[in-house]
Amino acid sequence: MITEPAPAKINLALHVRARRADGYHELETLFAFVADGDVLTFAPGPASFAVTGPFADSLAGEGDNLVLRAARGFADAFGVAAEGAWVLDKRLPVASGIGGGSADAAAALRALARLHGVGLDDPRLFAVADALGSDVPACLLGRAALGTGRGEQLVPLDDLPPLPALLVNPLVAVSTGPVFRAWDGVDRGPIAEGATLARALAGRNDLEPPARSIAPVIGAVVARLQATGPLIARMSGSGATCFALYEEEAARTAAVAAIRAAAPDWWCLETRLA
Repeated sequence: MITEPAPAKINLALHVRARRADGYHELETLFAFVADGDVLTFAPGPASFAVTGPFADSLAGEGDNLVLRAARGFADAFGVAAEGAWVLDKRLPVASGIGGGSADAAAALRALARLHGVGLDDPRLFAVADALGSDVPACLLGRAALGTGRGEQLVPLDDLPPLPALLVNPLVAVSTGPVFRAWDGVDRGPIAEGATLARALAGRNDLEPPARSIAPVIGAVVARLQATGPLIARMSGSGATCFALYEEEAARTAAVAAIRAAAPDWWCLETRLA
């Protein structure tokens, strides 16, 4: 059996530059990953797929999970059998802007690559990831990176410290498509140059205003995070998960205690940058 982590991604900054003729958007984003997320296991043999964990019910009845699509894509690309028993421990909320499904797909590709002796830098593996979704290549890389294009053109970044992080989701699912469609179309400029954390602090998430128009509670989440005195607090991806980074673990511990007391129904994850 192979066990592969599927850590959550966060967008430290996400600048939407233009709508493209192919229906996608031209982006600049600073990807980062945390130490925690879903966990995927695989054992070769008869085909099956099961979901466990606190958010398993959110995927109930989903006929074609990204994990299975990733396995089929790997089998087609490398001419090997990729059938087996998959078990996804779903610890991250779905439709939440932290790449849960994309991270799961990337974990499936890494697991199969380990099984079949395929290097993670094999361009065929990247091509499979790219065909599955714009965030899957970044999740396959699994490290901080500057993403451009649709987010699939990646430049690794090596200067992010393992800062304590807090992820908060009000348990409101936000679909990516409506958020992008609600973007106002204004190009507010590129991500700055310099050290990654400084670039993040100077940046923004252009999808936060349209996401707030769809799910106003996002504004309340960001406000509560900002009130805890973090280095940065912002929505990730297309929402509704928001994050905060702290200099010390004690500050993060105090922050999560305050948020859980004020909003006990919100999902919180205490973690750190990986």
